Amino acid sequence: MPAALDRQVLKAAATWYVQLSAAPPSEQERQAWRAWLAENAAHTQAWARVEKLQRQLGALPQDVALPTLAGARAKRRAVVKVLGVLLAAGATGWGALALEPLPARLAQYRTAKGQRRHVALADGSQVDLDTHSAVDVDYSAHLRQVHLHHGQILIQTAADPAGRPFVVHTRHGSVRALGTRFCVRSEAGHTQVQVLEHAVELRPRHAPQQVLRLDAGQQGSFDLAPPSALPAGSDAWARGMLMAVDWRLGELLSEIARYRPGVLQCSDAVAGLRLSGAFRLDDSDTLLENLATSLPVRVRFLTRYWVRVEPA
Repeated sequence: MPAALDRQVLKAAATWYVQLSAAPPSEQERQAWRAWLAENAAHTQAWARVEKLQRQLGALPQDVALPTLAGARAKRRAVVKVLGVLLAAGATGWGALALEPLPARLAQYRTAKGQRRHVALADGSQVDLDTHSAVDVDYSAHLRQVHLHHGQILIQTAADPAGRPFVVHTRHGSVRALGTRFCVRSEAGHTQVQVLEHAVELRPRHAPQQVLRLDAGQQGSFDLAPPSALPAGSDAWARGMLMAVDWRLGELLSEIARYRPGVLQCSDAVAGLRLSGAFRLDDSDTLLENLATSLPVRVRFLTRYWVRVEPA
């Protein structure tokens, strides 16, 4: 695949991709796309790059990957994002892009590892993104939707004069807000929902007719197991804090590792030690160094980005 395809040709390929992905194309659109492919060998090469991107990173589900294409401006924004990925793939190869699925790379709101972000939505609702999170927002005349590709968000919904439902979608199912404040954390094999105020309804993707209600002070997931009590400080991460109450050291370090670059290891010999406390996520180096004052451990900084906690 030539890496030096003309930028305008790649932009045209990105535009076709967005156009064909945003909604089921008509036969007339399909014919126009085929005609564009046949015009020039460079068009075929550019489209081959799009197809390779899809094979490497996975196809884009229409209900998740491009939820913001409600108008011409949104489509132009999506074209720019796709074009950027195509150019990056041509310049750096496909390995780096494969680290994160394409829908998340093109998300409207994203955070890198260790970052947090606050977003005010058009209706007055508030969204806080935790470390390494990706979100798309799709408001229509009848529905308010947030698509969480991965990571964790804290939602504070606002009353809507039009009475539109507020729904958060993850790979495992959907969460419908019932006038509420709640957290959703989506990882590869699991999504957890924690309700801070009022209530939500969970509907698993594999069984949307089943509903699990969670009230304030409860947490649950899409396996529909009975709700459990919400741990103290569940939303502390939005304030840059981590609250631990009788946690295992291994559990604490796994959570800290989500916020800091590099490798953070814990020896099995000390992983079961228990501790409690409030920890600042924005200064994990100091947090790690202080562990040795409260536990029989030592923290070895092999490099700045490779840390191991082991017996003292």
